[in-house]
Amino acid sequence: MDEPDLLITDHGPVRHLTLNRPHRLNAFTAEAYFGLAEALAQAAADEAVEQVLLSGAGRGYCAGVDLYALGESEGDAFSRGITTVVLALANFPKPIVAAVHGAIVGFGATMLLHVDIVITADDARWRFPFSELGTAPEAGSSFMLQKIVGERRAAELLLTSRWVSGVEAAQIGLATESVPADQVLERAQAILDQMAGLHAPAERGAKALLRRGWAQEIADAIVRETQAAGEISREIGGPGFARAPRQ
Repeated sequence: MDEPDLLITDHGPVRHLTLNRPHRLNAFTAEAYFGLAEALAQAAADEAVEQVLLSGAGRGYCAGVDLYALGESEGDAFSRGITTVVLALANFPKPIVAAVHGAIVGFGATMLLHVDIVITADDARWRFPFSELGTAPEAGSSFMLQKIVGERRAAELLLTSRWVSGVEAAQIGLATESVPADQVLERAQAILDQMAGLHAPAERGAKALLRRGWAQEIADAIVRETQAAGEISREIGGPGFARAPRQ
């Protein structure tokens, strides 16, 4: 029997969600988007869950959208799926910690803009490849990226589609900190252990205050990004994702 695209395990008050398509570097199908959104909804509603840990199985955290699955499916399903999971992340009321390594590309990177604490491997490779792919930024990143790293750095990352190391990701604020790859999960767990000794309602209250007003801004950004992607597609004479990013 095939394993599920998302592994869900509980460790005390922590719900661990592991992206589990390692043969595709955990790239998302439409079904995987909806599956993650449903898992987040369940974690939000479960009173026994106080925090969520995100990670990826195999060689990398997430290579973004699965371009093969996208080519074989209705694009509208992907669009609805990504919007559903982004809004689930943007409105998630409990702390989310991510432990990431290897490839962190496209949606693998933009989804982390909606995560509270991100521990990255030093040798991870981050990328926002939309200019090279021939499409617009996604997942509310046109709002969130500049919110996190500043307008000029956000412009540079989006306009050049360049690679960013885990060390640099921590230096510019994409990640909270970087550690050796074999220590990523251990460091994330240490932070979660710190949270476990505190008051969960206070943690949720702090998150709500820090992110007040962001959910609507993100929803508005997604609308603008969708419109921009359509305009770019018409201008280049074809669908987005015109070519695969260089590895």
